[in-house]
Amino acid sequence: MIATDLIQERILETAGQIFAEKGFKAATVREICRRADVNIAAVNYYFGDKTRLYIESVKSAHGNVVSGMHQPEWAEGTTPTQKLAVFIRMFVGRLVDPTRRRWHVQLMMREMAQPTEACAELVRDNIRPVAGILAAILDEVLPPNMPAWKRFLVGISIIGQCVVHCQNRPIVEQLAGPENFSHYNADALAEHISQFSLAALGLGQPLVTREVPS
Repeated sequence: MIATDLIQERILETAGQIFAEKGFKAATVREICRRADVNIAAVNYYFGDKTRLYIESVKSAHGNVVSGMHQPEWAEGTTPTQKLAVFIRMFVGRLVDPTRRRWHVQLMMREMAQPTEACAELVRDNIRPVAGILAAILDEVLPPNMPAWKRFLVGISIIGQCVVHCQNRPIVEQLAGPENFSHYNADALAEHISQFSLAALGLGQPLVTREVPS
């Protein structure tokens, strides 16, 4: 569901913040209405009930990452390696966007830790279409006889490299230290993940070249 007016948008934004802070069970529609400065009738009108409001909040939190990531119209001659690099740059850029609201990440982490019925809709409407884009790119480079379960793992390995810098950013920052972490912007991360993935797929130069003893 995309918010169609300011009241609906305000309810969704406020609900998302409260669900991120307290979780589904502890959050109340009464508090959401109070902080959003709307009455319960407005929540019922736009969302029906608390469960639907929560589901739409989760999808909204993830939506800014995948919004607009439809199947690209690749220019003639675009190589699979170029396609993969573009996909990774777009995905990483959205994940680590400094303007992304903090509650988006908090709510998504809550949902991943304790999945609800929102998870199925999130996968269906937000995640599966993007996974399909990556799968189509990988279809151009992976051996046609590679089993489906292995192809899936390749895709998940690429996505995992991207997601870790969003979900575990505070840990990455502490482990890396301020000097190293200052280099981890979207461009640098995307370039590294692309190089690492292409090397693993045999489509790029090895990250490390070792001399063979004579």
